[in-house]
Amino acid sequence: MGKQTIRQEARRAALDAQSRRREERAERERRVEALAIKVLVAIREREAADRRAGEALTEMIETERLSAREAVQWCGDEVSTREVARLRRVAADAANPAAQEEADLGGVVSQ
Repeated sequence: MGKQTIRQEARRAALDAQSRRREERAERERRVEALAIKVLVAIREREAADRRAGEALTEMIETERLSAREAVQWCGDEVSTREVARLRRVAADAANPAAQEEADLGGVVSQ
């Protein structure tokens, strides 16, 4: 086998290996991208569900004049009073975007 043939075969083998690695990386990137989308969708869905739950709890407490403890009892102890407070904050923040923006900035208000 000549020197030139050996080089050509070696070059072809190296190019094939590089091509396979590029394809494997591209496939992995597609899988990771799809998983990232699933994560973000689930988070947004959870945030929307938390907001709706907080709105309902706020209505129970403010409109129907229940205490947080009574709201917990009406919900079959599926939530705690601490969770009621958190969900109500989520709903209040969603209703007041300026307050949410301020909280996101760590309470710093630009002047």
